[in-house]
Amino acid sequence: MKHELDIETAASILKLLGDKTRLTMIKILSNHECCVCEFVALFQMTQPAVSQHLRKLKDSGLVKETRKGQWVFYSLNPSHPYHSFVCNVISDLPNQLSKLEELEARGERISCD
Repeated sequence: MKHELDIETAASILKLLGDKTRLTMIKILSNHECCVCEFVALFQMTQPAVSQHLRKLKDSGLVKETRKGQWVFYSLNPSHPYHSFVCNVISDLPNQLSKLEELEARGERISCD
């Protein structure tokens, strides 16, 4: 169900995505679910810093989490009312698959298993 987007809501979403790390996370999560440990390795950031970015995305509802045992995996939330807006924003961004492939080559993809 498509919701009409007002300027205030659009500005809030764009502000959230205005951070390079969060924008990259959203692009990656649009095609792949990831855990915090993967983002720590990918962005060379501390776990608390990565968790803060994910918390902001999750609090907005753009990202959802799925628990698998003791691990939490994140993905883009397709049921968010403005999911199509977010997809339009990221549609022209370069594919981030190479970053995940690099993690896999280093043996750090899904390292929390």
